[in-house]
Amino acid sequence: MWYIIFAVLTVVAHYGLWKLFVKAGRPGWEALVPFYREYVMAQLTGRAKWIVVLLLVPIVNIFIFYGLYLDLIKAFGKRRFWENTAAVLAPFIVLPLWGNDPLVKYLGNPNSEEFKKKYFYKKSMAREWADAIVFATVAASLIRGFLIEAYMIPTGSMERTLLVGDFLFVSKLNYGPRIPMTPLAFPFAHHTMPLTGGKAYSELIELPYKRLPGFQDIKRNDVVVFNYPMEADAPYNRPVDKRENYIKRCVGMPGDEVSMANAIFFVNGKPGFNPPEGQLDYIVVTDQSGLDLRVMKEKRLEMSDTGQPNIYQVFMTADEAAMVKGWINVKEVVPNIRKAGENEDGTFPHVASLNWNFDNFGPIKVPSKGWTVQLDSATMPLYERAITVYEGNKLENKSDGIYINGVKANSYTFKMNYYWMMGDNRHNSLDSRGWGFVPEDHIVGKALFTWLSLDELGSGLSKIRWNRIFKGIE
Repeated sequence: MWYIIFAVLTVVAHYGLWKLFVKAGRPGWEALVPFYREYVMAQLTGRAKWIVVLLLVPIVNIFIFYGLYLDLIKAFGKRRFWENTAAVLAPFIVLPLWGNDPLVKYLGNPNSEEFKKKYFYKKSMAREWADAIVFATVAASLIRGFLIEAYMIPTGSMERTLLVGDFLFVSKLNYGPRIPMTPLAFPFAHHTMPLTGGKAYSELIELPYKRLPGFQDIKRNDVVVFNYPMEADAPYNRPVDKRENYIKRCVGMPGDEVSMANAIFFVNGKPGFNPPEGQLDYIVVTDQSGLDLRVMKEKRLEMSDTGQPNIYQVFMTADEAAMVKGWINVKEVVPNIRKAGENEDGTFPHVASLNWNFDNFGPIKVPSKGWTVQLDSATMPLYERAITVYEGNKLENKSDGIYINGVKANSYTFKMNYYWMMGDNRHNSLDSRGWGFVPEDHIVGKALFTWLSLDELGSGLSKIRWNRIFKGIE
């Protein structure tokens, strides 16, 4: 239902923009074409046409778009603060109203001197830019904080579902936007100041976790952006909303029992989500000719030398493994799956006696709000971090038992829901198998679609992966 409402509001807003374009003497359809629409806006408002290229630059594109958009609104005589605010926050209301109001007319290039003399009081160039920057900063900060935010994929942990160089739009509305917990921060910087380094936020004011109503609850197998829980620890010690953004697939819901056996993921005793384009690492054995580096690069296959002649470790999908196996110089292709009962350093909950590894662990129950766990030697390693670090309790093991906040306890009832996150590239992903549960207050938003994708191996226009632009994320 919420998707339908969002789609309807988007259509209504574009309808209003269509009408304004017609009033300005342009074909209405131009208002519907991304990038070209902004090019036309530049023409109508007297801005340099090349400025549209900057729409491809993250963060800068926010200022460019809103600068052009608000200039267009000025061209119709709308320059009051409330009119600018309404145009940004409620375009689905004001654009159709202005588009159908016979008194609202296109007045010309709002950046020309004669336009300013005729319709507006005179402002200095510095004042014009200052007003535009302040308004764009406030508007963009509200949009990034409460509506939608751009995000770039920096690592291959979600290959091939998401690729390094993908630029995504992440919706804050789907799960409900969080009220900023650390509101005093430098605009557009997440946790570190650009250029100079150092903290980009102040902890002088810290607000408790609160989430506004959203369109939906998190669903199993959603691709989710969240704050990396381990940055609660030294040396970072960052507040929840300033921890690094990670993106993984939510494969375990509150109350689920999760486990892995021979690299197969299970939820509540049944096979869980198996990503169609997910990767594992394989041991590839070849004859004396070895693997052709040029071909591997063309096929986007990441490989490393094992230190043994003609034996390689290659990350790839099952289909790619079948393809490699068919190469004439390849003798053997075997999934590099850890054996059950062998301890692997870095596997949650970091207890060697469990003999767990990334391919074989569990079962583990994911905590849910209101669930009570009995505290003993078996459960303490699994839930101690959630009880202390994420829910803020003081836990002590004394000779006569366990104490929580100074009170003896043999059980604990969780205050939040938790989630189990994993990458689709199962053998090249730092995820819940390494650091455990993700608390609900760490959830940032839902990944919607790829709006741009750049291949680091390409050049010029070939650098753009055209087939991934506006591709939905499943």
